[in-house]
Amino acid sequence: MKDGELRRLGGQLWFLPHVLAASSIFVVFWFVIAFDPDKGVRLALAVLATCLVTAAGLQAFRSQLTGTRLTLAKQLCELSGEPSIIIGDRNRIVHLNKAMRDRLPGFHGETIEHLLGLWVATDRDVRLDLERQLKVADRAYHVAQTQTGLTEFSAKRMAGVGMIWTIQEFSKADLDTDLPSIIVGQTGEIRFAGGAVRDWFQNPLKDVTEIIEAWPLSNGDRCRIETLDGDQNYRLGVSSLSENLTQIMFFPAVAEASPNVEADWAAIEDLPVPLLKVSHEGKLLASNREARQLLGIASTQGRRLSDVLDGPGRPINDWLAQAMNGAGAHVSEFLRGRGEHRDTFVQVTLSTAGSGDGLHLIAVLNDVTELKTLEAQFVQSQKMQAIGQLAGGVAHDFNNLLTAISGHCDLLLLRHDEGHQNYADLIQIHQNTNRAASLVGQLLAFSRKQNLQFETIDLRDTLSDLTHLLNRLVGEKITLMLEHEDGLAPIRADRRQLEQVLMNLVVNARDAMQKGGKIRVVTHNLTLDAQMRKDRVVVPPGEYVVVNVVDEGSGITPEKLPKIFEPFFTTKRTGEGTGLGLSTVYGIVKQTGGYIFAESEVAKGTTFSLLFPKHDARSDEVVAVPRPPETPQLGGKAEGVVLLVEDESPVRAFASRALSLKGFSVLEAACAEAALKMLEDPELKVDVFVTDVIMPGLDGPTWVRQALKTRPETQVVFVSGYPEDAFEDGEAPIPNAVFLPKPFSLTALTQAVQGQLQGELEPA
Repeated sequence: MKDGELRRLGGQLWFLPHVLAASSIFVVFWFVIAFDPDKGVRLALAVLATCLVTAAGLQAFRSQLTGTRLTLAKQLCELSGEPSIIIGDRNRIVHLNKAMRDRLPGFHGETIEHLLGLWVATDRDVRLDLERQLKVADRAYHVAQTQTGLTEFSAKRMAGVGMIWTIQEFSKADLDTDLPSIIVGQTGEIRFAGGAVRDWFQNPLKDVTEIIEAWPLSNGDRCRIETLDGDQNYRLGVSSLSENLTQIMFFPAVAEASPNVEADWAAIEDLPVPLLKVSHEGKLLASNREARQLLGIASTQGRRLSDVLDGPGRPINDWLAQAMNGAGAHVSEFLRGRGEHRDTFVQVTLSTAGSGDGLHLIAVLNDVTELKTLEAQFVQSQKMQAIGQLAGGVAHDFNNLLTAISGHCDLLLLRHDEGHQNYADLIQIHQNTNRAASLVGQLLAFSRKQNLQFETIDLRDTLSDLTHLLNRLVGEKITLMLEHEDGLAPIRADRRQLEQVLMNLVVNARDAMQKGGKIRVVTHNLTLDAQMRKDRVVVPPGEYVVVNVVDEGSGITPEKLPKIFEPFFTTKRTGEGTGLGLSTVYGIVKQTGGYIFAESEVAKGTTFSLLFPKHDARSDEVVAVPRPPETPQLGGKAEGVVLLVEDESPVRAFASRALSLKGFSVLEAACAEAALKMLEDPELKVDVFVTDVIMPGLDGPTWVRQALKTRPETQVVFVSGYPEDAFEDGEAPIPNAVFLPKPFSLTALTQAVQGQLQGELEPA
């Protein structure tokens, strides 16, 4: 099924439930009005209101979906190594990726016309050609010949976003090789001919079929070309320059079935294209220098293709047999290196050559390691982002539930002393609510949406304070060793979360060492003069502090190692782990601005390496963080009017009762719009706004900014299950505001409001 058919089917599936719903409502109306007209009118109004709410929800969902698509499109552009842009409505530029920004520093154009004018004089021709192609397909391309070489403009539609344009430039120096060569498009049109090919003919060439009858072409094909100097025999080397352009190189044909195979290939030893000669049994008969360098071998003598490359999801010999029979020839497969070259990916295209007993295969290799690495990075980032968004959303909802549970438990504890028969049960509810809040904190840690209290930390002091606890965790059979470099630089992190990271890693190391041994925690400074690439992650140059946790345990197998940071993935037996330990570590380290890597060897042990940016402690300002008491205490009565805006009714009910018990006059609103409506009354006096951040309709910061225009002296308390920086919108900070994370206790809420009225808390 084509993409266009899929889109039409998707539109029909989207429209179908609306038609069915409307038909069902009409039928219900007919029956109700027929038997009870008054009830039918009331029902009609209720259903109409429901439809309006549903329509608004659908519109909000579509807007959110559009934003998500745009975010994914931007990430896809950034992963591309070629200059790329996103074009929205009216040909306006929405985003330029880093490669494009580097290519055009200081560019401030607003439309695609401004950008195209930097490459070609007739930008309108390029744009109209691409638009014409996109009317019948989802992809289009246009190649323009410039003074410096060739420029390829390719465009791809992306639903809900617009178009992604990619611009690739090929210089004449790269195209005009020492060997005769041409560059052709998808339909065989010649886009560029090297100097040697131009000398073969009197008139310029327009199409590849003018010199070669068959099209499309494959690697290893033979052809006879009539040139000005006479007929010449050539073997073709076909390689892909881009998705739309193909380079064809003409190699002088060599004799077949020579007894000295390597001598046959002496003529192509220095060719810039990696080539292999393979027998029908998979033996490597010959190779050139480029192929040996790509595969990391000194010689092909005595080797088979399966010795250096893994098969394409099936045995290599089966693939070779199909190619020999003509079924799998000229089809490219992506193969992976073996052994120490497993990180190398090669695109291999086979074609038959020779005849009779001398029949063999020619394999043309193309290094696609960088492409496969980018693909893996993109897939992994999308997977981690999706899981992170899911975890963050679930955690946010649970924080609302936990706020209501713990808050109402606090209200009950106010009416029950220790001698009451229900007191112990209430304490159990309170304690288990806190445990649930801790689990939610782990989900937020993975999604990088938890609240962190950053401070300057000396890792030597932190590990020294943890030593006693860590020794108790590892037990008597395991020795914990700490090794610190002199002059270890400080870092900036949340001390409590950093301790959680270290404990999780040490406990994991302990569980992997059933027979005992040593766990080493090593810290040292690291200076990177150039960027470091490791595990498909790029660490920028700079100064770092490294923490290595090294164990002598059972190790992790290579196929499981890439999955260890995923939530709920565990290498332990069923019931022995939650699968959140390392995902929590991953989230905390990333939110701190650091990097984490894992290296493991089965039966020898595992090393986790944490890299934290070095922090300049001289720029710190010490800020005291108030900590609320653990048990609810109301203290004296307070005065003031509080406008409470919270869309979750259980949370709103608890907060309203808590503030009322403290002595405040509480006004409630279920949404921002209702709050603004109440504030239209100039006689209404409000001292403090207590508002949720994420709500349907206007969010907390937006409605508060509107309200402060007429009530600038009003104090503000924001509450949210997300961290404080999750709702930064790039605007100036809201004055007179503090932030209270969910789940919060009765005491924490009343203290925050009281502190705002008395000016005791620092502004957020």
